[in-house]
Amino acid sequence: MLIDFFYTLRSAKLPVSVKEYLTLVEALKEGVVGPESDGAYSIDDFYYLARTALVKDEKHYDKFDRAFAAYFKGVELIADFTKDVPLEWLRKNLELELSPEEKAKIEKMGWDELMETLKKRFEEQKKRHEGGSKMIGTGGTSPFGAYGVNPQGIRIGQDKSRNKSAVKVWDQRAYKDYDDTQELGTRNIKIALRRLRKFAREGAADELDLDDTIRSTAANAGWLDIKMVPEKHNNVKVLLLMDVGGTMDEHIHRVEEMFSAAKAEFKHLEFYYFHNCVYDFMWKNNRRRFSEKFPTWDIIRKYNKDYKLVFVGDATMSPYEILQPGGSVEYNNEEAGAEWLQRLTNAFPKFAWINPEPQGVWQYRQSISVIQQLMNQRMYPLTIKGLEEAMRLLSK
Repeated sequence: MLIDFFYTLRSAKLPVSVKEYLTLVEALKEGVVGPESDGAYSIDDFYYLARTALVKDEKHYDKFDRAFAAYFKGVELIADFTKDVPLEWLRKNLELELSPEEKAKIEKMGWDELMETLKKRFEEQKKRHEGGSKMIGTGGTSPFGAYGVNPQGIRIGQDKSRNKSAVKVWDQRAYKDYDDTQELGTRNIKIALRRLRKFAREGAADELDLDDTIRSTAANAGWLDIKMVPEKHNNVKVLLLMDVGGTMDEHIHRVEEMFSAAKAEFKHLEFYYFHNCVYDFMWKNNRRRFSEKFPTWDIIRKYNKDYKLVFVGDATMSPYEILQPGGSVEYNNEEAGAEWLQRLTNAFPKFAWINPEPQGVWQYRQSISVIQQLMNQRMYPLTIKGLEEAMRLLSK
């Protein structure tokens, strides 16, 4: 069985060697993980043993998780509910599809009412529901559950967004760091980013100034007079803030291309991650996003106004996530995301927002309109033309 598991990992492009595979087999033979009290082996214990033996770099954890879940079908998902929701309630037997007219008839709740109603449902519900309009379940028009339809609700136990209308998602998700070594399919992105580069001579005078050397030698009656100048360096400083996870999963490849190009073009590049909207902290490693937080206030104070601020995100979320305290899908933020966006744009006057969503859909997303207003309309599509326009603005 483990031979097939080994080949699954290799198919997922994980650098797993035969030696590491044999180490895993030996660990199993030696009983590093054993049966529990009921005689069954824990899939969790095997997961951690296999990851320890086979994966030598944290950047491969996400690939390993996907390959592990694909091979061991039925692997248990990690969830973090305020109150346990029985998985039986969320079994997917029905995925509701409604017409636009039917959707318009569904009641739309306000934020406070939505959260208070969810609390009551937890207290009331005793069994699984499917296709209803009230309780936590699947395939209905209730604001709570999965695979249904509601203009604003809380998504519980669904693998991904379908209608992009949930205002809170009650699942813990593992986000993947963007790969800054991603090979570009085109050099055009680099060329577009070069519009922002500004070169200045700095450091020791260790580069030959040919024009000045010729001029000085001629003025010195032919005696060689070598002139040196400091080497040119790109002195542009960029602070890159990138949305990760959720609806951004659809744009991973294009954002990785842009990230790779930015790393290659800008010597002074600092980057952080956020999810949907910026709040009071960001992170640099998605595996440790809750244990290694970087307070947004510290980021604002650390970098001076010379930095060009670039946001990268699809700005696709519930407007509550931007405008409402407690609107974050992951925790109860004390201040609205709009407050933090204004603080950042005030601290860094040269700023722009790059959006990977097609520009044709921007007018249909309320949250994109809100972000555009907060950005003073400095939002550009993640296209070659859009990047060129953004870099031209930042270079002024």
